[in-house]
Amino acid sequence: MKFLTDHDIYAVTVRFLSGLGHDVVPVAQLGLAQAQDEELLRVARDQDRIFVTRARDFGAIVFVHGGRPGVLYLRILPSTQNAVHAELERVLSLYNEPELQSSFVVIGFGD
Repeated sequence: MKFLTDHDIYAVTVRFLSGLGHDVVPVAQLGLAQAQDEELLRVARDQDRIFVTRARDFGAIVFVHGGRPGVLYLRILPSTQNAVHAELERVLSLYNEPELQSSFVVIGFGD
């Protein structure tokens, strides 16, 4: 699968996804670390990537505008990263890329 990761995604999560064999591009690598949320979603859509973020405000944007790209919203902290990574891996094994490209998925562990 192809992912675009927001600036707030931990480097360990980027490595985790890459280690699973996915094509992962951090927004900073594209010079978009300061880009507006709508611009990040547009780039993800244009590149056929699923957007991965820790920012909950993307939910409102996606639900208001609808459609692609898909967004994985990770409710992750350093203390929960192993559990969230396990759940992330499970979600990626259950759903294919086209399904995730048109979905908003919340992945977390505990509160």
